[in-house]
Amino acid sequence: MLKLEARPQPSKLWSYASPVLALLVTVLIGVVLFVALGKDPISGLRMFFWEPLSSAYALGELTVKATPLLLIALGLAVCFRSNVWNIGAEGQYILGAIAASGVALLADTTTSRWIVVPILLAGILGGMFWAGITAWLRDRFHANEILVSLMLVYVAVQVLSFVVSGPWKDPQGYNFPQTQTFDLVTRIPRLFEGSRVSIGVFLALIGVAGIWIFLFRTRAGFSQQVGGLAPAAARYAGFSSRRALWVALLVSGGMAGLAGALEVAGPIGQLTSYVPAGYGFAAIIVAYVGRLHPVGMVFSAILMSMFYIGGELAQSRLGLPKSLTGVFQGLLLFSLLACDTLVNYRLKWKK
Repeated sequence: MLKLEARPQPSKLWSYASPVLALLVTVLIGVVLFVALGKDPISGLRMFFWEPLSSAYALGELTVKATPLLLIALGLAVCFRSNVWNIGAEGQYILGAIAASGVALLADTTTSRWIVVPILLAGILGGMFWAGITAWLRDRFHANEILVSLMLVYVAVQVLSFVVSGPWKDPQGYNFPQTQTFDLVTRIPRLFEGSRVSIGVFLALIGVAGIWIFLFRTRAGFSQQVGGLAPAAARYAGFSSRRALWVALLVSGGMAGLAGALEVAGPIGQLTSYVPAGYGFAAIIVAYVGRLHPVGMVFSAILMSMFYIGGELAQSRLGLPKSLTGVFQGLLLFSLLACDTLVNYRLKWKK
């Protein structure tokens, strides 16, 4: 029978090439999928891989969607390298959006442009608070952070539904579950006239540099990674596992909360029940396709945002279901897992 046998020394070249190979496998499966749905595969692939890059406006929209994905993935990379499995970044993203909206709604005609800073800080603190619940339950009661963080996503959705349908509901909003549109003074500054690209893209790139320095150039980042790779060695070296847990979850929650604040005070301009866009879950794929490296995640965030835009275009132009975006995301993840398995293991026939 065929059995998996660990390779004596996995190839570093193939390890780095694995995400590219996974993308090619995803494209091939996508071709088969379009044919099965009765659509021209060339047109389908053009929606995903050409249209998002075809114009300046398209590139701007690509950047808008890549920014929150990159920010959330950067925080998740710190968690995953620390062996802390935060699956609830979507909930932390939502709480960041709610907290930022609470500050934005306080603005009036006398408010200074500098209110943008408290809005972003509120988003960061909101995400950190929601991630801190998971950290506290894991630290105090040894609760499983996977289940706790995931279940808190659904709690966050209910909190969002309550505030946009209750105390913060726009009385002039035709009964839609949304707040009033934020004042212009609270909006995140945009880079270009006529484009939705904001300074959030610079904050994301600063986050890339900051996380890289933290993980690979500081003792604190080294202790986080040692704790994830070898907990016993970390304890022997005097590194605190409790500190690693709190740092990982608070950093991850803060980055997700910042993404939520940039989203509601940026391209959306108000808090609505449609804020949850699945970015917190898609960022898990972004983190792993990017090999948990800040620079690699820049490219994987762009790729994932192409899937988002491609899914929307395929829905409007080809009549395909919106769920096609999730299908491509799942195909990429499972293709990557399969490629990584074959990089580290080989199939061998045994009697």
